[in-house]
Amino acid sequence: MPPITDDKPRKLAVICSKGTLDMAYPGLILANAARMSGVDAMIFFTFWGLDIITKSTYANLKVATVGNPSMGMPTFVGALPGMSAMATSMMRKEIAKLDLPTIPEMLQMLDDAGAELYGCKMACDMMKRTKDDLVPQVRDIISAMDFIEKSEGAQTIFI
Repeated sequence: MPPITDDKPRKLAVICSKGTLDMAYPGLILANAARMSGVDAMIFFTFWGLDIITKSTYANLKVATVGNPSMGMPTFVGALPGMSAMATSMMRKEIAKLDLPTIPEMLQMLDDAGAELYGCKMACDMMKRTKDDLVPQVRDIISAMDFIEKSEGAQTIFI
C-alpha cells in the first residue's frame, strides 16, 4: 500500500498558558524544533503565558516552587523566602551549561525562523496589556476563534 500523501504543509500549534521559566522552554523548544524540521509553527500565549512575551517580564521569568509537585519538596518549604530565587538561579545555571538560548534569544530565533507568535486577546484585555506591552516578535493579538482558524489542521499542544 503506498503511503498517504497530503499536499498541505505540516503545522504545529502550541498554546502556552503558564509564564514560569520552566514552562516557557517546552513550548519554545517544540516550536523551534518544528521550524528546524520545516514544519510551520505558531504559538498562542494566553493567561500567565503572556509573561513569556511581555517586555517587562520575559527576560526575568522565575521558577514556581509553591504547589509544584515536581520540585520534590513540601509546599511549605517552597513558600520559604528565597526558595523561588534559589530554584530560578539553579535552573538558569543548568540552562547555561546546556548552552540553551535565553528566552529573549529563543523568541528572536523563532521569529527569524518564521514561527508565528500571537497574544490572546481575552487574556490581554483581562490583564490590561496592549501590543505595545509585548515583545516585537509577536505578530498580533488575536482571539481564540482567530487562533482556531489559523491552526486548522495543525497538531496542537497545550502547555
